[in-house]
Amino acid sequence: MSQHRELEELALSIARTAGELLLDRPASWDLTVKSTAIDIATQMDIASEKLIVDAILNARPNDGIIGEEGAAHSGTSGITWVIDPVDGTVNYFYGLPGWNISIAAKDSSGTIVGVVHAPTIGSTWHATRGGGAFLNGARIECNNPVELNRALLSTGFAYDVKDRVNQLDILDHLIPRIRDIRRMGAAATDLCLVATGMVDAYVETGLKEWDLAAGALIAAEAGAVVSTHEWRGMELTVAAGPSLHAELRSQIPS
Repeated sequence: MSQHRELEELALSIARTAGELLLDRPASWDLTVKSTAIDIATQMDIASEKLIVDAILNARPNDGIIGEEGAAHSGTSGITWVIDPVDGTVNYFYGLPGWNISIAAKDSSGTIVGVVHAPTIGSTWHATRGGGAFLNGARIECNNPVELNRALLSTGFAYDVKDRVNQLDILDHLIPRIRDIRRMGAAATDLCLVATGMVDAYVETGLKEWDLAAGALIAAEAGAVVSTHEWRGMELTVAAGPSLHAELRSQIPS
């Protein structure tokens, strides 16, 4: 078995175990406020990250770790894991579906393995660099080509409400030009929906490495173009099949 496949199998196993932990929802909540009053973590985010980190380091003690909730470990193997223990915490807190566990592994050239496990919608996406993308073991491809006026677009909104004014400029411009908009509430899930063809494109600002690492690889391995560039002082991510990606980029206001 290749190293990429071994890392993928490890990530899949750990993500599923974390999913079992998270499905056992607590009777009460301990909330931590992060960047803004509406950016929260629960005790389950912390517990999930600890489970994932402990499992990785037990199997591969020389690997590095980057976790959304603060886990950090300097490795010597050349492999670093990028973890979002609960992507879509607000969904999780409210009991809405679509949240996920996102686990990626990267080397000096970029992400090599991505796993996004969303147990409430029965979906586990995974990919290795150069090996294609899969949903529950079946190979997937993004929709391409798609005309802008037939495009179903997913998006999300920043925790900093000041940034939402700029995000709404994008939607104001695109809504008359596209089919419709959907919002799942979890970035990695949205990227995987692009990969699966369940939406045609995804646009959002302010994503962090742990939001993007696994989902972006899965989308790219499914044939999508995933780009991030500076826009109005923020990082703007666009994911879509090649033809639609180019058209969306040209339509986003400056």
